[in-house]
Amino acid sequence: MPIDVTVPQLGESVTEATLTKWLVKEGDVVVKDQPLAELATDKADSELPSPSAGRIAKLLVKEGDVVPVGASICQIEAGTFAASAAPDAPAASAAPAAPAKATEPAAPIAVSQNPSTKGREPVAPSSSQGALGPLASPNARRAALEQGVDIQSVRGSGDHGRITREDVIRAGVEVPPRTEPPPSAASLAAQREQPRVATAPPAPSGGGLAQMINQGGGFVPPIPGTGFGSFKVPAYRPKPGDQVVPFTRRRRITADHMTYSKFASPHVVTVAECDLFRASRLREANKDRYKKEGMSLTMLAFLVVAAARAIRENPTINARVLDDSFVIFKDVNIGVAVDSPDGLVVPVVRRADELGVRGIVRSIDDVATRARTGKITVDDLSGATFSVTNPGLKGNLFGGAIINQPNVGILRMGEIKKRAVVVEGPDHEDQIAIHPVMYIALSYDHRIVDGVAANSFLWRVREILEKAEFEV
Repeated sequence: MPIDVTVPQLGESVTEATLTKWLVKEGDVVVKDQPLAELATDKADSELPSPSAGRIAKLLVKEGDVVPVGASICQIEAGTFAASAAPDAPAASAAPAAPAKATEPAAPIAVSQNPSTKGREPVAPSSSQGALGPLASPNARRAALEQGVDIQSVRGSGDHGRITREDVIRAGVEVPPRTEPPPSAASLAAQREQPRVATAPPAPSGGGLAQMINQGGGFVPPIPGTGFGSFKVPAYRPKPGDQVVPFTRRRRITADHMTYSKFASPHVVTVAECDLFRASRLREANKDRYKKEGMSLTMLAFLVVAAARAIRENPTINARVLDDSFVIFKDVNIGVAVDSPDGLVVPVVRRADELGVRGIVRSIDDVATRARTGKITVDDLSGATFSVTNPGLKGNLFGGAIINQPNVGILRMGEIKKRAVVVEGPDHEDQIAIHPVMYIALSYDHRIVDGVAANSFLWRVREILEKAEFEV
């Protein structure tokens, strides 16, 4: 009996995956847990292991198809087969195709065996169609539903014809030309004789962006790369020496994420100045001991500990926005931005408020190492409720980071520099001293986080860092 191999749940917010590469072909003999295919999501890339030993009976999708979680991608004939059976598939494919085979699709599609469907022929997907419909991101599908756009009619501009959210928005705001006949002279005269009554336009009733667009005359968002209103982005004209760098899949995901975040969340940035004199002395006294244990005691670890404590006292910053409400999370899961060969990723330190400095250091070192070596998993990147980012050794004074959706806040470290500060002397007199100082900037979503809550949180983070009462 054939076994269906399905796309597993690859993360709490992942609804589909792109099959980027088949590692087997029809007729191959496989063993249990042998990688069958490479899957890519907006979180991470992973290999799909075989659930059983057997022989590949049928591949149901082709490379580049976007497949929802739970959908079948291939069938395995379970059992024990001789390894020599695997080469049969290439031999068969090398033979001339029989006339009956000429009408078969390049990538077979699973067809229901229900008698009511008997006689129906599977349709081969086009280059821009997956096995289960057009290639489209979850955001694009949601936007199509909100705006009443038929996604089948949208022309995709992404890789392999993939439909992006911008494509749907562009299709939604393109108003067809008016086809009604011009009014007659009689109708115009009747209109002139009717009394004029001033009426106010109906107020929006909470339908959001899609409703404002559909009402006409409302807000129409700018389209990246195209323009807004009468402004159009000038076309690029190649010049000698220019270098055109194609977007990688990870860069495209990052670009779409950042654009969406700036569009969806009204960002507010507030900055605090931190005197790191005590924290720096604590780090210098213990960093060699941590290094001998294979760990790095960094200022980032102190900041994550301080942020976790401050979140527990100011829980509104540990939330996400829903359609008509918001949820405050119980667990404090802090995402820490880490650079990787494929771009920036944000692995998660779970229940950070329950960890001390040592636990935070170990967690950050672990996820950072796996991110840089390409061994990060989807689970490592899922579930952040707040984020902290570090610009690295070549940082700058301070900067406002873009919120990592669906969080409502992100804390960014600035450059640590020695500065002249005013401190209180032994006799309570003011003195000037040279201390390491850092600016930390909080970007928060003003839809649910008010200035009082944001300032209270940032003030508490600064206080914890300056007191440096950490157990190391």
